Amino acid sequence: MKENLILCGFMGCGKTTVGKRLAAATGREFIDMDRFIENQAGMTVSEIFAAQGEGAFRQMETEAARSLSAREGLVIASGGGTVLNPENVRLFRQTGKILLLDVPLSALQERLKTDTQRPLLQRPDRRKFIEALHRQRMPLYRQAADLVVPAGAPARMVVERIQHLLCRPGSPTE
Repeated sequence: MKENLILCGFMGCGKTTVGKRLAAATGREFIDMDRFIENQAGMTVSEIFAAQGEGAFRQMETEAARSLSAREGLVIASGGGTVLNPENVRLFRQTGKILLLDVPLSALQERLKTDTQRPLLQRPDRRKFIEALHRQRMPLYRQAADLVVPAGAPARMVVERIQHLLCRPGSPTE
C-alpha cells in the first residue's frame, strides 16, 4: 500500500504549491481538498460559504476526507480548517500520515495580505484576525500532525525536507 500524505497547516502555508511538487517527487496523485469539494458541489468554496454557511462546508469537508481516505497513493492538500475536526484526523490516519507545514506568522501575514479568495479573510481587521486564528489553530494542527515540517522556505526546499523526514526508519516510504 502506498500511504497517503496529507498536508495541513494555516492558510497560505503552501499546502497546494508544496503538495503538487511532493506528488510529482513521490509518484503520488495530488488532490487539493477545496478543489475536490468544489467539483463535488458544483460551486466555489466562497459560494458554498455564502449560500449554505460554514457548517455545510465543514460537513462537505468530512465527506471529502472520508472519500479520499478510502484511496491510497495520494498527496492531499487539506483545507486550513480540515484537521480541526477530530473525525477528519481519524479518517486521514486510517491510510495516511498528516504533515504540518509550519510557517512563521510574519510570513503568513505577508503571503495573505492581498488575498481575495479566502472567505474568512474578507474583513477590515485582517491582520488581527489572522493572528488570533493562527494562535487558536496552531496547537490543533500540531496535535493532528504526525510530522511537523518547517515550511518558511521555497517549495522545492520544503519538499526536500519532507522527503528527508519520510526516509527515516518507521516513516512512510512506499
